[in-house]
Amino acid sequence: MDQLFESGDAEPQRPAAAGGSRRPLAARLRPRTLQEVVGQEHLLAEGAALRSAIEQGRPHSMILYGPPGSGKTTLARIIAEAAGAALEELSAVEAGRPVVRKVIDRAKHRRQTTGEQTVFFLDEIHRFNKAQQDALLPAVEEGVVTLIGATTENPYFEVNSALLSRCQIYELRPLLASDIEIVVRRAIATIEAQADDDAIAFLSARAGGDARTALAALDLAVQTHGRVTLEAAEDALQRRALTYDKTGDRHYDTISAWIKATRGSDPDASLYYLAVMLEGGEDPRFIARRMVILASEDVGNADPQALQIAVAAAQAVEHVGLPEGQFALAQAAIYLSLAPKSDHAKRAIGAARGHVREHGAQPPPPYLQSAAYPAARALGRGEGYDYPHDRPGRLSDQELMPDRVVGTRFYSPDEAEAALRERLEEIRRGRGR
Repeated sequence: MDQLFESGDAEPQRPAAAGGSRRPLAARLRPRTLQEVVGQEHLLAEGAALRSAIEQGRPHSMILYGPPGSGKTTLARIIAEAAGAALEELSAVEAGRPVVRKVIDRAKHRRQTTGEQTVFFLDEIHRFNKAQQDALLPAVEEGVVTLIGATTENPYFEVNSALLSRCQIYELRPLLASDIEIVVRRAIATIEAQADDDAIAFLSARAGGDARTALAALDLAVQTHGRVTLEAAEDALQRRALTYDKTGDRHYDTISAWIKATRGSDPDASLYYLAVMLEGGEDPRFIARRMVILASEDVGNADPQALQIAVAAAQAVEHVGLPEGQFALAQAAIYLSLAPKSDHAKRAIGAARGHVREHGAQPPPPYLQSAAYPAARALGRGEGYDYPHDRPGRLSDQELMPDRVVGTRFYSPDEAEAALRERLEEIRRGRGR
């Protein structure tokens, strides 16, 4: 959207030129109507539920979930303006329960005296603890306030279910580069700046879906260089901090994408998501642990060396750290991507554990039990054990399962484990199975 930037100013003024207000450019150019908004068509297209609610001036409680600069504050202000409602804005980082209580008291007073609605915009609602969130429930249930919570974290993880059930969840998406280009060109026209097309394209593409970032870089480039060339844009933008929270939603989404890309045998995608995590400051030990897990879970005995590679990468990370440890992680990511895949080890242990949970753990036959303590023989422990090394082919036909589990099969090699399948068939024939 054109953008959807957080600022404490309720009534933004648009300057005529670059020499005007020194408020951030994003705040000065904040959209005030739906017609000025760019992007988020999935929520604001003609006939969409949210757009209809705004146009009809009938706001409802909602959680706006999306990355920085995707429009949460702007939408809240547009919603309040369209409804003719009073707007109360707080950040959950700074607001405690007494402050929230004052907001609710003012909302009650408005409703009782003038009938005016109150839209309560609570930024970073995920920072409220359970007690703070619960304190909002009565006011939301009774319609004292229309709550608009904003969060960069998945609300289904961070917001109480009781509060979620009273709110509509809207997920805002990062802007496309084409959307941000519209915003940047509008800004250039508004502040009467000069900018080269390649600089505009660079800012739009490298802002990472956040028009606020693009506008901040544009503003800095104008102030320091005058004309915005590609070099000026690069200097102003520098290296954008990734939208990556090592404990939040992006953390789980990115490692999930890495696992699925590697499982899908795409080394380029695997390396891409690995790079995203490394650039975002992810703990390399966390990445290495996931590699070790994937080596057994998704490669397994189709390529037993995969586990050795993953464990070696984990040891290398512990030994040398970053940045050098990235090479071992990249090597492992490539190897795991290209390795043949089998999840039959995972399936086998899952089947075995499921059997134990359902039927209980049966004691092993006495001849398999330990005879390594005094009086064990008197109890029959280990009596009659047939030592395989004394048999041809090192194979004994003695039953090794508990009586009630005899004949149950948990492991079945797949086509990627052809050598193991042949060996297992040979063993079963040799044991008379």
